[in-house]
Amino acid sequence: MGRAQIKKKDVFIDMTAMSDVTVLLLTFFMLTSTFVKKEPVQVNTPASVSDIKIPDKNILSILVDPKGRVFMGLDKKDDMTAVLQSMGQEYGIKFTPKEVKDFSLMTTFGVPIKDLKQFLALPTQGEGSQDSYMGSAANTGIPIDSLDNQFKAWVRAAHEQNPDLRIAIKADAKTPYSVIKKVMNSLQDLKENRYNLITTLKTVSGDKKSK
Repeated sequence: MGRAQIKKKDVFIDMTAMSDVTVLLLTFFMLTSTFVKKEPVQVNTPASVSDIKIPDKNILSILVDPKGRVFMGLDKKDDMTAVLQSMGQEYGIKFTPKEVKDFSLMTTFGVPIKDLKQFLALPTQGEGSQDSYMGSAANTGIPIDSLDNQFKAWVRAAHEQNPDLRIAIKADAKTPYSVIKKVMNSLQDLKENRYNLITTLKTVSGDKKSK
């Protein structure tokens, strides 16, 4: 006796609900994610047990690489524009509207003021770009010497533009202490005694935690 033939039925799965959930999740992550700021140099921060959260806005970032070069950045375009114009007046340098606009779009900068116009003329990508120049050995970063402390001038101009700025210092674990001391002394001269040090969170075992 032959087997009964069972008719095969097409299986239909409605993916509409799955698609809706995927779109909602994608939208959520896009709106809540914080983009990592591009940095011109590689910095490995020291470890600590502090987990204080840095504010999301009104931040003046100070980056110090292992060679002791100092870089800075502001999180608002308007602040970048006003600070550049203020520095131009102080050092007698007139920046074109295009140079001001290009500077306002930068996330981090760090060249001597005398080289800034030449730096802004470089392409943003590719060989010989702004990023490659800032990371190269030819760049000395923002001067912080006692005879030419442009770092202090930048911080002063930034604070005059936005008194609500919070300072965040990110230095490499191998950065010479003398450079960090110069940064802190410059901030103290400006009566900027409140700032955050960006570190990597250290894992501490339960039996070694301090009481």
